[in-house]
Amino acid sequence: MTVEERLYKLEGIVEGVMAVLPDRVSALEARMDLLRQEVRAEIAGLRQEVRAEIAGLRQEMEEKFNGLRQEVRAEIGGFRQEVKGELAGLRQEMEERFNGLRQEVKAEINTAFNKAMLYFTAIAVVLGVLTLFR
Repeated sequence: MTVEERLYKLEGIVEGVMAVLPDRVSALEARMDLLRQEVRAEIAGLRQEVRAEIAGLRQEMEEKFNGLRQEVRAEIGGFRQEVKGELAGLRQEMEERFNGLRQEVKAEINTAFNKAMLYFTAIAVVLGVLTLFR
């Protein structure tokens, strides 16, 4: 085979490829467009799934937080009741001690008053006796 024949044969092959190439490129572009659409649809589906999962997790977390809030409120309520009970006990104890101290002070004042009255009475007797002897 001569060089001319080879060139002629190559020209035929190139022409054949050039004739088929635009159709193949178009088919390839169409396939790429379909693949793009499939990928976009898949991404949109995944976005929906992720959003639904996030919403579910959000709901679950809210429920857990609400449960924890309820537990904390119950715990605080119990603690509050304990503190109120302790305060009432302390208040009662303070009142009892205060009343006891009041009674002791009254007794001391009465004793001191009685002693003062005895001294004044003794002074009055001494003055009365002195007046008689004068």
